[in-house]
Amino acid sequence: MQIIDTHAHILPRDWPNLAERYADPRFPWIDHSEGRHRIYKDGRFFREIPTRTWDAEERIADYARFGVEVQVISTVPVMFCYWAAGQQALELHRALNEHSADICRRHPQHYHGLGTVPLQDPQLAIAEMRRCVRELGLRGVQIGSHVGEWNLDAPELFDFFAAAEELGASLLVHPWDMMGAASMPKYWLPWLVGMPAEQSRAICSLIFGGVLERLPRLRIAFAHGGGSFPYTLGRIEHGFRMRPDLVAVDNAVNPREYLKRVYFDTCVHDQAALRYLIEVCGAEHLMLGTDYPFPLGEQHPGGGIASLGLDAEVTQRLYAGTALEWLGLGSKGSQ
Repeated sequence: MQIIDTHAHILPRDWPNLAERYADPRFPWIDHSEGRHRIYKDGRFFREIPTRTWDAEERIADYARFGVEVQVISTVPVMFCYWAAGQQALELHRALNEHSADICRRHPQHYHGLGTVPLQDPQLAIAEMRRCVRELGLRGVQIGSHVGEWNLDAPELFDFFAAAEELGASLLVHPWDMMGAASMPKYWLPWLVGMPAEQSRAICSLIFGGVLERLPRLRIAFAHGGGSFPYTLGRIEHGFRMRPDLVAVDNAVNPREYLKRVYFDTCVHDQAALRYLIEVCGAEHLMLGTDYPFPLGEQHPGGGIASLGLDAEVTQRLYAGTALEWLGLGSKGSQ
């Protein structure tokens, strides 16, 4: 039974130190000293990462312990740098994309790649997305849940989504720059509370802003199980029905209808939550995703799906069938 992890983060061991080059400490940089690998951002320590964050062979061996054959790799959202000048951020994005493409070329049986683009400059983003797909052989790109003051329905971003549809690129939306972070810094609340909210923000923006309605062939997935969106869909739909004057101002289609048009990963960390996700969205719109190799990720890749005791057809759909469809490598309904 093939198993594909659609939500696996990767970084090169080293990347351009733009903090030093542009005298801007907001850019992330990495320090390898004392046998440790520490990322710094905003002039202070951000995160320590293990060697499997970049070591392609170590990752293959690690995944093999769980029977996972293929990783869909994407960068760590701290690298988006949507706040930076587009050309500066592009330097970083290009380096990250070339690293991912090199891994995919060297290990084609184990890796598919998603690029990253400077979405704060939509025309640069479109050009780099095209390079990722047409020249580097990546399957698409990962983007953040918002871009500065723009939600994903911002008119400035529509041409990017239209270009993704035309290109046949797979999109993965990942939370970043979590809302409320400044007012709830303790207890890891930006990740525990803000991250699920960010995904709902992204999905609602794309639905209510009419982006998904205008681009019916867009292949777009949402990491972390779509955040809070699937679990608050009843409230969202109720608001749509009761106050269309506030909610349905740009799109009159019931938000529930779009469950048939988007994909979610299974990184929800709870059997009941995963069963609910399958019931509401259908297995044909769900695919294994783990957030590897980080603490909030599924520590036994595929274990959540296996624990449900589903029949073989549904299990294979969750493990690989939906992923292949989202990546443009399998037909609708393929297993």
